[in-house]
Amino acid sequence: MSRIGRLPIAVPAGVQVELNGTFVKVKGPKGQMERTFSPLIDLALENSQITITRRSDVPTERALHGTTRAVLNNMIRGVSTGFERILEWDGVGYRAEMSGANLVLHMGYSHPVTMEPPKGISFEVDAKTRQIKVLGFDKDRLDRLPRISAKCALWNRTLAKECTTWAKRFAAKLASLGKRRNNLWLKNPVLPPAKNAICGFAKKFMAQQIALA
Repeated sequence: MSRIGRLPIAVPAGVQVELNGTFVKVKGPKGQMERTFSPLIDLALENSQITITRRSDVPTERALHGTTRAVLNNMIRGVSTGFERILEWDGVGYRAEMSGANLVLHMGYSHPVTMEPPKGISFEVDAKTRQIKVLGFDKDRLDRLPRISAKCALWNRTLAKECTTWAKRFAAKLASLGKRRNNLWLKNPVLPPAKNAICGFAKKFMAQQIALA
């Protein structure tokens, strides 16, 4: 049995869960979410705990077992406490500020760029620590924000510090790999999925390292 899937999910106080077969609706202080899961997985709510079970050890069901538990746990955690992502910007003259609910970025362009938060997402700016907090109760939507943003290129620049730090760790190794493969990796770089979505800056940085090597 899946080590993750077999763990029950505790429903905290203040969170309401409606379970109808594979359809789950959760409501809490931070918001409301609903989702229909695979019919191959059974869900049960008892004594403020949700248990997830599978009917067989077929590989498909085994894969869905842990995934279903993780997604459902994120839904309950999201509507109860919420999630946050912290971005740091780094650059002379760069700054960010709030204009109502919108995030206004001054990142080297001739004009400020305003980003409207998607539904369920909010921004907070701390000018002293040069940080942008992205808050939301939907973890999936929160993690996909850099990809769905129309200002993705500009958004990546606020991740310069994080991406540069990550890139430096692998620059030498990937530079050597790129030389052995005639830089074919630049056309299809081998990047971790989470970083591949947001680290356009890191890709450019590593390309520069190879050019200088």
